[in-house]
Amino acid sequence: MNLLALAPPEQPIAGGGQLVLAALLGIGLIVALISWLKVHPFLSLTLGSLTVGLVAGLPMADTVGAFGDGFGSTAASVGALIALGAMFGKLLADSGGADQIVDTIVGRAGRRSLPWAMALVGALIGLPMFFEIGLVLLMPVIFLVARRSGLSLIQVGIPALAGLSAMHGLVPPHPGPLVAIDALKADLGVTLGLGVLVALPTIALSGPLFARYAARWVNVPAPELYETREKVPAQAGDTDSQASGGDASTADAPERSRPSFRLTLLTVLLPVVLMMGKALADIFADEGARVRTVLDNLGTPLVALLIAVIVATFTLGLGSGMDRGQISTSLERSLPPIAGILLIVAAGGGFKQTLVDTGIGKLVADWVDDSGMSVLLLAWVVAVLIRLATGSATVATVTASGIMAPLVTTLDSGETSLLVLAIGAGSLFFSHVNDAGFWLVKEYFGLSVGQNIKTWSIMETIISVSGLVFVLALGLII
Repeated sequence: MNLLALAPPEQPIAGGGQLVLAALLGIGLIVALISWLKVHPFLSLTLGSLTVGLVAGLPMADTVGAFGDGFGSTAASVGALIALGAMFGKLLADSGGADQIVDTIVGRAGRRSLPWAMALVGALIGLPMFFEIGLVLLMPVIFLVARRSGLSLIQVGIPALAGLSAMHGLVPPHPGPLVAIDALKADLGVTLGLGVLVALPTIALSGPLFARYAARWVNVPAPELYETREKVPAQAGDTDSQASGGDASTADAPERSRPSFRLTLLTVLLPVVLMMGKALADIFADEGARVRTVLDNLGTPLVALLIAVIVATFTLGLGSGMDRGQISTSLERSLPPIAGILLIVAAGGGFKQTLVDTGIGKLVADWVDDSGMSVLLLAWVVAVLIRLATGSATVATVTASGIMAPLVTTLDSGETSLLVLAIGAGSLFFSHVNDAGFWLVKEYFGLSVGQNIKTWSIMETIISVSGLVFVLALGLII
């Protein structure tokens, strides 16, 4: 993986008490600014970084330099991947390829297996798309499947949300996992493979299985929306462009043919196959072998996602009847919505580097070594605490990654990937009122705050806890 390496852990520049106070004040300021004053996370992370350096006794010039170094290296290594992922997801939505996946899978499922089909749909759509985009895309389908099948909205919706959320928190190329991979110098291919391995049973527990009980606690009818779509997902190929949230770029989608399910699925899985191929080649092929060299080049994250976007312009774009202007417009409109995400992720990298340069991370590493506590469990706990305080999975991931970064020197590649997944699982714990996703789900599903806690919040907690359990189980054999 050709991500920029972290600087080696610095020796503490002050006593342990002063460094702990600096870290607590910095994190506390970030939490207060985001949760109480509603300051944008980018500004909050920037001010938190300066606070850490000031209290720790690091000269202001060095503090600014550390933040700038971390900001720049993270933006350089992760920013392009997030941008390419957004382009791919927009093409998938605008071409009708996402609708094709939804309709085909749901159309072939019986009434009893519909929750499982919806979990699969959520996972596949969640693989290349950000959570919010995937949610907007799936809501019409969730409503219609619930109404036409007679199943509870919760019984149909929770599995789809579980698939989206688990992929968002555990599997690259989503921003959280990517920045953790960069900060901890983990192998992206290995992390991707292990992430999928952890995500699948986690989705099963938090999705279809939990939905059986959640539907008993909360029983709400599906809103009478999107009823103009007469033949819902009971038959493949009947969903129109409303599933993409009514974006202007998809307004003419009904006039175009959609790419086939097989071609769409192959396109979605292409970057996954390339990156996992690199990981397998690094494990099983001899160094210098031609097949390893080829797979290493093709499976480099930037190259794999770039190939996927280029292929998608043909298979999804031109394949659905989009002309060059429409494809260009779709790609252009994919970038503005991720500007805030890129700034948050890069500022998280700056905060991480400030912790490293003050030596706080080295202090935590020494404490963990002396305590004998599981590194994976500690990483999960740190991410959980920040998630509960800030409500942001991304902020929880980037902050916890910075704190845990000095520990990777004692871990091998597999263990480092599991550390990424433990942080990702912790970042999803108990979404509540300080999380924008909480309100998004509440309003879409028409739930009260209490009903949303009984369903969405508990679902997120099950994803977090079961994800940790599966990570710890893998840690016994890796």
